[in-house]
Amino acid sequence: MLKFKVDGMTCGRCAQTVTKAVEALPSVERASVDLTAGEVSIEGNADESVIRKPIEDAGYDVRAAA
Repeated sequence: MLKFKVDGMTCGRCAQTVTKAVEALPSVERASVDLTAGEVSIEGNADESVIRKPIEDAGYDVRAAA
């Protein structure tokens, strides 16, 4: 499982946008957003750089979770 901090998510619609963007990738089985923590967890075998792109394209900043 990969986990990322996503800066800029402020509401449920933001979480939905990030979830849809990541789950559209063929190598992602499931994405789960924790809006309070500002994190997204990804199940599947996608590469980190592949996951970052659709989130950044949706207008959010992405960094590795601590």
